[in-house]
Amino acid sequence: MGNELKNPKKAWSVLIVSTLAFTVCFMVWMMFAVIGVPLRKTLGLNATEFGLLTAMPVLSGSLIRVPLGIWTDKYGGRIVMTILLAVTVPAIWLMAYATAYWHFLVIGLVLGLAGGSFSVGTPYVARWFPKKRQGMAMGVFGAGNSGAAVNKFIAPVLVVAFGWTMVPKVYAAIMLGTLVLFWLFSYSDPDHLVPSHVKFTDQLKALKDPKVIKYCQYYSIVFGGYVALSLWMVQYYVGEYGLDIRIAALLAACFSLPGGVLRAFGGVLSDKYGAHSVTWWVMWVSWICLFLLSYPQTDFTILTTNGPTTFHIGLNVYAFTALMFTLGIAWAFGKASVFKYISDDYGGNIGTISGIVGLAGGLGGFVLPIMFGALMDLTGIRSSAFMLMYGVVWVSLIWMYWTEVRRTAIMGENAKGFSFKG
Repeated sequence: MGNELKNPKKAWSVLIVSTLAFTVCFMVWMMFAVIGVPLRKTLGLNATEFGLLTAMPVLSGSLIRVPLGIWTDKYGGRIVMTILLAVTVPAIWLMAYATAYWHFLVIGLVLGLAGGSFSVGTPYVARWFPKKRQGMAMGVFGAGNSGAAVNKFIAPVLVVAFGWTMVPKVYAAIMLGTLVLFWLFSYSDPDHLVPSHVKFTDQLKALKDPKVIKYCQYYSIVFGGYVALSLWMVQYYVGEYGLDIRIAALLAACFSLPGGVLRAFGGVLSDKYGAHSVTWWVMWVSWICLFLLSYPQTDFTILTTNGPTTFHIGLNVYAFTALMFTLGIAWAFGKASVFKYISDDYGGNIGTISGIVGLAGGLGGFVLPIMFGALMDLTGIRSSAFMLMYGVVWVSLIWMYWTEVRRTAIMGENAKGFSFKG
């Protein structure tokens, strides 16, 4: 009974078209990951300025998430998403005509509103599905994160063939087409709205809940880190390994693509094994990958009986990409599992809670690229970005252990999640 869909045709139509809209929005949101590379040369930006440039859309997309989640609860996802898509189209187009650094920062704030689409779509699609299938629904929708990878396939080709100004023009046309498709194939259900007597201030009381703060911390890693590294990786490959922008974008997509597409599978795993078990293993895999990624290119000179001997230790491009691919998979599962926590604990208030947690994740995606740039300018070590992320994961592991793991069996016969029983 609890697994049955009341309106299966409408539910699946809403899920499909919402996922498409979110994919395009994420593609636009991550635009600077590629066009930022030629812009950095044209504008003569240092690493910190480049980090700020890439982070500006993330800032506005993060700050708008809480109000968007609240408005979705009150007015419905269809109308809120439609307005959001429409507002971004002119800003995307105007990006092609920007010339000064401050132009890009200001326009980036407006087109960054596309990033807020997550807080609209998550409660919108979840309410069309029964509780036991909401992890799957939110995971499928969240797979729109793969727009970060789509951007890395499309934008480099446009940059090389026509110059960077063609990218925003093409993206504006794609966004306009997506707006039309979304309106035609999405639906509204008055039963999904929060009763009108519920006030914004009542919904925001969730900020006092320590569990919400903890979920914000988790999401600042699995989503904030994903956004930050998606923005940072193309120029990292170009600088660290001297690759062409097309090859660099293709390899960077090895992180972005699984980090988006496999979120749907993470939702299924979270439905089956529980949010806690999936998140715990995600954090440990992240910890291992980031430890290895943190090690900088190093030459050791050792005095031997035959004279000085030099050894080189460092990740080559293949090992680096394999670790990033693994990290992308882990974070895809983690993004889904965090929102499974939310649907389990706050089923009647998904819009507001997802907006708050999404805000935390988005702010992580805003702050981290700037910190990556500042650390690189300060130390000259590119892998310092991963050193920072390694420390953040440590915080979550410790927090999770003290608040959850000590009271939960992770392995063995009494485990609620993954078990080694045959």
